[in-house]
Amino acid sequence: MSSPAKSIIVGTAGHIDHGKSSLVEALTGTHPDRLEEEKRRGITIDLGFAFLEESGIRFGFVDVPGHERFVGNMLAGAAGIDIVMLVIAADESIKPQTREHFDICRLLGIQHGLVALTKTDLVDRETLDLVRLELEDFLRGSFLEKAPIVPVSAKTGAGLVELKQSLVQQARQVAGKDPRRDFRLPIDRSFSVKGFGTVITGTLISGQVSTGAEVELFPGGEKLRVRGVQTGGNRVDRAEAGQRTALNLAGIDHHSVQRGMTLAALSRFRAARRVDVKLRLLPGVRKLKNRALIHFHAGSFETMGEVTLFERAELSAGEESFAQLRLRQSVLVLPGDPFIIRQSSPLVTIGGGTLLDPLPRRPRAHEVSRHDYLRAVERNDKPEILALLTQRALFGLPQSEIPARTGWTDTEIHDTVRNIAAAKRVRFIPAEPPILFSSASFDELSKNISERVERFHKENPLQPGVPREELRVNLARRLRPEIFRAALDELATNKKIELQGELVKRAGSQISLLPDELKAKDQIEAAFASSGLAVPTVKEVLAGLSIDFRRSEKLVQLLLREKALHRVTPELIFHRDALAELRNKLASYKKAKGERISVPVFKDLTGITRKYAIPLLEYLDRERVTRRQGDERVIL
Repeated sequence: MSSPAKSIIVGTAGHIDHGKSSLVEALTGTHPDRLEEEKRRGITIDLGFAFLEESGIRFGFVDVPGHERFVGNMLAGAAGIDIVMLVIAADESIKPQTREHFDICRLLGIQHGLVALTKTDLVDRETLDLVRLELEDFLRGSFLEKAPIVPVSAKTGAGLVELKQSLVQQARQVAGKDPRRDFRLPIDRSFSVKGFGTVITGTLISGQVSTGAEVELFPGGEKLRVRGVQTGGNRVDRAEAGQRTALNLAGIDHHSVQRGMTLAALSRFRAARRVDVKLRLLPGVRKLKNRALIHFHAGSFETMGEVTLFERAELSAGEESFAQLRLRQSVLVLPGDPFIIRQSSPLVTIGGGTLLDPLPRRPRAHEVSRHDYLRAVERNDKPEILALLTQRALFGLPQSEIPARTGWTDTEIHDTVRNIAAAKRVRFIPAEPPILFSSASFDELSKNISERVERFHKENPLQPGVPREELRVNLARRLRPEIFRAALDELATNKKIELQGELVKRAGSQISLLPDELKAKDQIEAAFASSGLAVPTVKEVLAGLSIDFRRSEKLVQLLLREKALHRVTPELIFHRDALAELRNKLASYKKAKGERISVPVFKDLTGITRKYAIPLLEYLDRERVTRRQGDERVIL
């Protein structure tokens, strides 16, 4: 079955017993109350749903409870509402939950709606006109200031045609949600259907989902498969943003899925218990003090939380501020998502606002960069957002983390990266996944590498260069290796340094020995060369030199690097000529007497004691000149 051209979610709002459910039934033919208790008591307790197709538009109605005790349930259904239908009974006019529901709609940023003036069959014309005047005053300055006010009676049917026409007119003004964005579905119901298993429902707030899709359940991150999709009670291959959606899920029991969880695209997002927000208090409420406990609502999610106001001790009615909310449970939210806060005692709505940073750091005193970043998110200035996000990621920002922090599509990420890279604000580091790094930080890293290499040569004139890993650990232990390599490669390309294997050296640098060092170097090599295989210890050789021990040790290292000397054990060093002669002797022995040689015969052949023979044989084994076999060696 093909999807209608446009899907619109209509949410009811208003005081208890003002006729919301009856009106939805009159419009759609479906009574939204589904619980036995709701039918018995005649009040809406939980969310109800119904559907209407009118003038090519598919309306999904979310009927919310009007009683003050069930505002939490009302908020769970407010996610994804395109149009609010504010229901006010003509015989009672504006009541407390009318005001709270309307405040919630404004805080959620809903832009479209109308007023259904119900129970008109119970009042005379004069009363109806008086209520209309009260409504116009109540709505003045709000998004419903110029909205239609439609008198209607669910009992007689009067005004239903006009109400449907007004809904269609409002729906045509709604831009609709974007199916090209990543899939997100806040869950408001979970139940089991015999023969199918777990089914969840919710309003699809972004993206699309198809039968067979792999999805992720937050906050836990479980990977699940979609077995079936329904919208408006009809089985479909795919649901798109803006539709009331039911999904049959494989791989999980319905008791493990609760209202407040979110299904989302695989491997794109992360849940968190801290969020940075722009918070606004309603007029007429009590002051909100720093560290105050609040009830937090976002989408279908609800939990307790603590407010940390930025650089202020309290927030007065009607004021707004950046703040961080520390939540008792993790939630998946993205920048731009609306939220509501309610006072813990008495339990009333006091404010709300917009999510700005879903994965923030802990608050720090006088942190200018945080304010700059949050202001850029408010403006939706993508180049500035990504530049600042990269700047704040001190050890590099993997491109794979950008969706969870911004909610952007891959196309938006690609275009923004290209923009700020062209402006030389970030460096794009090829890796898997690619990494973004602040250009200023990259330049600072390159400068530090050059200075460190220069200092190393001054402090170690007899060393050809500093080992790469030693340089990285000393300069930037926590930096991603790919960034460090990119800085080295650029410095080498620009002839600032040279890379020789694992060594990093100043470009054009050569070891320059002083006259006394040249003499000492020759003396060290001569001492080992003249000793054959019965070599002295290093300490014995260095003790006879005229230069200090520290410099003479570095001369030994230089000879080892030049391969004039070879270290066989930590204590024993041999000259290359002596080892070459030893190889020749073994080759001649193999020709004359065979490939097997014992330790005593090896000692006689070389004229050395066991002190030297065993280490040399083990060295020859490592070099694959010989192979041990029992108590003998086989000459290879």
